Amino acid sequence: MFCLFPCLILAGVARAQQVPPQAEQPPQNPANPPENPQPVPTSPQSNGQQNNEKPSPPQSTEQKLKHLPAEAKKETKTIGEDTLVKVQEWETGWLTGPYAGRQRPLIPLTREQRKRIYLLQTFLSPSPYVKRMLVAGIDQWRDSPAAWGQGWGAYGERFASAEGQFFAANTLAALGNAKLKYDPMYDQCECSGFWPRTRHAIVRNFLTYDFTEKNLRPQWALYGGAFAGGLIATAWRPRPHAEFDNGLTAVAEQAAYGSVLNLFIEFAGDINQKIWRNRKFGAHHRESQ
Repeated sequence: MFCLFPCLILAGVARAQQVPPQAEQPPQNPANPPENPQPVPTSPQSNGQQNNEKPSPPQSTEQKLKHLPAEAKKETKTIGEDTLVKVQEWETGWLTGPYAGRQRPLIPLTREQRKRIYLLQTFLSPSPYVKRMLVAGIDQWRDSPAAWGQGWGAYGERFASAEGQFFAANTLAALGNAKLKYDPMYDQCECSGFWPRTRHAIVRNFLTYDFTEKNLRPQWALYGGAFAGGLIATAWRPRPHAEFDNGLTAVAEQAAYGSVLNLFIEFAGDINQKIWRNRKFGAHHRESQ
């Protein structure tokens, strides 16, 4: 009996030395996974299946937006609309020259702003060149002056004459508006409806705002510059000179062309929206096919 207890104790100690105790592992939180997880080995067969898979077709913009959260969709749509508006305004402003949009407040212009508007209205936008091309074409059709004859050479002389006349007229108009502190830009109507907007566009060809940007005044500088430009142009035209008649013709041309230009600026946004809407519909229709 006395020998049995020490033998049992020695057998238990030997067994404990053969099987080491397992280290205690802290409980893992599923919300905080381990920092360096061990990669899961994959068999060569599974890798071959992944490499042989065909790439998925490219998704359209609308399909990509479906997987975005609601806030991301809204922000992406806003950015796209802002970009579209900027492109539309760039197209219109580059073609017609500077003007005050419907949502832009009218504020008195600084000297530097007047210089920039003068350069844009005289040299850096296509509309003045289109005007001179039309004037030269009308003079070519009327054979005026008859001493220049017909042909491309005669058209070039008439275009150069219209160029010099416009440069003189626009320069004098810019100086006059700066002296009177009149606004040289057209502002789109805040009204709605076709006829009110048409009336606004035509009236603004003869009236403009003074330094307060609230009171309308006659376009003295614009039409005075046009008349003076017509007088100056007779200096390089062949004789006989008709200075007064040429000045009145220049005033009539400004009245007609200025009204057409204002109408285009007034309704350019509607034209742009219709064009872009048709482009968007065409692109959507092609994607759906």
